[in-house]
Amino acid sequence: PFVSPAADPAVISPQDPTLLIGSSLVATCTVSPDFHLKAEDLYWTLNGRRLPAASYTALGPTTLSVALARLNGSKQQSGDNLVCHSRDGGILAGSCLYVGLPPEKPVNITCWSKNMKDLTCKWAPGTEGETFLHTNYTLKYKLRWYGRDNTCQEYHTAGPYSCHIPKDLALFTPYEIWVEASNRLGVAVSDVVMLDILDVVTTDPPPDVHVSRVGDLEDQLSVRWSSPPALKDFLFQAKYQIQYRVEDSSEWKVVDDVGNQTSCRLAGLRPGTVYFVQVRCNPFGIYGSKKAGIWSDWSNPTAASTPRSERAAGGCDPKGGEQNTTLRRELKQFFGWVKKHAYGCSNLGIKLYDQWRVWLQKSHKARNQV
Repeated sequence: PFVSPAADPAVISPQDPTLLIGSSLVATCTVSPDFHLKAEDLYWTLNGRRLPAASYTALGPTTLSVALARLNGSKQQSGDNLVCHSRDGGILAGSCLYVGLPPEKPVNITCWSKNMKDLTCKWAPGTEGETFLHTNYTLKYKLRWYGRDNTCQEYHTAGPYSCHIPKDLALFTPYEIWVEASNRLGVAVSDVVMLDILDVVTTDPPPDVHVSRVGDLEDQLSVRWSSPPALKDFLFQAKYQIQYRVEDSSEWKVVDDVGNQTSCRLAGLRPGTVYFVQVRCNPFGIYGSKKAGIWSDWSNPTAASTPRSERAAGGCDPKGGEQNTTLRRELKQFFGWVKKHAYGCSNLGIKLYDQWRVWLQKSHKARNQV
């Protein structure tokens, strides 16, 4: 007999079901009479693997069922492929099984604004996270006391669970922000986060970072940089951090107490060594905000080397080694005191050191003239 090319060889029921993990399912494959196939001519596969005949039941001359118990989560978010075949391997019909969990409430929403021009938010998908089903996340926001709900459009800009709002944000008015998660098994909504754009400002890394030697001092480097230009027209404060490492190490040392200076002298370094230095900025107190601010990314590494030690180079003192030994001992004692009482980039430590060097030079001149 003539068979219409549009006719389906068979029909699977249920078609594309959605099930909770641990559920059981009985699916049936019914062959069209036009194809002259019997139930005993059929078999089933799940994701390409043939299912055992013991799970089959013939429900009629042209209908074969399969029983699936205690289903695990789908191996792919697009669904598991349950297929009914003819004896020669031909595909008669297929169905997608979506087996998983409803979404959990998104948590840990954090947001930041780059130079008060935009807003980026990140979140976590819930305590378990994996639902085995494709789950959509939608970030929504609105002005706290008025205004309609807005939906963020630019997703995955700062990771898999993130969204970017590029413009049209209000200052001096708090926002309500939340995330909705939805999949085939349900919807979950996060707690609402309240924030003011001025409280979550970050900026670009400090520009114009320069690292240079401090004269012939073999254990010091001077670091200078500029304040963030994008915020130059706004009323704000800034604090800075420095981190540095030697060329052959991956371990960074952090100087926390730079304050709002745009320069710093690193002391206690190794002579004749290449150092990489980075700086970052935390803008805070913008228009009187009381929040702590958010650190920028680190600047690109800038390299400089300390002078080689005279001793390491084999130099000698024409006056003899006694004064040299005394000087080094005094230096060691002085820096021990400075590190204890004025660590890092403290102006106190640098001023004291400079004053002490002047006094030391005068005392040596006086001794040499005697």
